[in-house]
Amino acid sequence: MSRLSDHYRDSVAPQLKEKFSFENPNELPRLTKIVVSMGVGKAVENKSRIDAAVKDLAMITGQKPVVRKSTKSVSGFRLREDMPVGCMVTLRNARMFEFMDRLISVVLPRIRDFQGVKANFDGRGNFSLGLTEQSLFPEIDLDRVEFQQGMNITFVNTARSDEEGRALLDAFGMPFKRPRGEE
Repeated sequence: MSRLSDHYRDSVAPQLKEKFSFENPNELPRLTKIVVSMGVGKAVENKSRIDAAVKDLAMITGQKPVVRKSTKSVSGFRLREDMPVGCMVTLRNARMFEFMDRLISVVLPRIRDFQGVKANFDGRGNFSLGLTEQSLFPEIDLDRVEFQQGMNITFVNTARSDEEGRALLDAFGMPFKRPRGEE
């Protein structure tokens, strides 16, 4: 068991049960998966960019990424159907909690002038976060980075509202940016 899964069971679940007055333990919001994706638009011009992104994402997540291909041709972008344009990984269970633990305790504090993450919820409690470069992760060797590449990280959960989703991630320790006056 990972540290965060034990933390969810021992302190987050009772805290959420009390805050939202849930009767049934199955009503409690819980994290189901984390999706990490990299869009590599420059792969149209340079094929090695997609390989570098796949290699970096595999090192960061500990799981082999799936290469995503374009669904239609767009002549303005010199893009043809079935060209590789990105890669993604879906993390569940132990790998999901390990990744989240590293993200919260190691990666986010390494961001220069970090004030907290902006609360980007989708209306159903799911949270998305964008990072500008993969070199924030300690697994990436800075000397071997060929291309700086950003990534999107989406936390998918069973919450029914943004309030429940934010309470869940707050309890895990996600450093949200506080509104002015609350500091």
